[in-house]
Amino acid sequence: MRVLIVEDETEIAEFVKKALEEESYAVDIATDGLTGEDLATSEPYDLIILDLMLPVKDGISLLQSLRKTGLATPVLILTARGDVPDRVAGLDAGGDDYLVKPFAVAELRARVRALLRRNTSEKSSILSVGELTVIPASHEVRVNNTPIELTSREFAILEYLLRNKNRLLSKGMIAEHVWDYHFDSDYNLIEVYIRRLRQKIESHSTHKLIHTIRNGGYIIRDHPK
Repeated sequence: MRVLIVEDETEIAEFVKKALEEESYAVDIATDGLTGEDLATSEPYDLIILDLMLPVKDGISLLQSLRKTGLATPVLILTARGDVPDRVAGLDAGGDDYLVKPFAVAELRARVRALLRRNTSEKSSILSVGELTVIPASHEVRVNNTPIELTSREFAILEYLLRNKNRLLSKGMIAEHVWDYHFDSDYNLIEVYIRRLRQKIESHSTHKLIHTIRNGGYIIRDHPK
């Protein structure tokens, strides 16, 4: 799971990041509202943790902008503004939950888990394209009804591609989602995993499933050719 923290207080942002990374989440930080908006609309996050008092663009304005674009990513508002009118404004703007500073780490983690469970349950329980079917809950993969055995990394990459059908994903995006680190986009680690995936799934398919876009990345399309 990938989480975006939009928080201008560095110590708090790093504290929350560490708490979530200990739970094996991949975490990015934005320190102002405009950067947060850019990241939220350009990268696929499973959850956004949002402060309201932000420089450049405040949290309420940011949240309203995100919802107007149709972004449905769950948002946990994490702020020092705990009055009832502030809570109402945050939730009415599109927030899914509201936690007031100071907070207990255990409660933060519990609220994050609850929002992620809700978001996961709302997603399709079966992902498919052409002859490929993936069931995330059981890590089951089938091509033409033939079971395919994948490693955890291979499965994570395939699921990421399927959840972003028709969207070009760069090597860097895949690496950051699956491994949570930045590296040279020419590095061949992703190429190795993509090659293994193709060998395993496309040998049972009558269509090419994973398409390579030169100097771009990889894409799975709704209607493979």
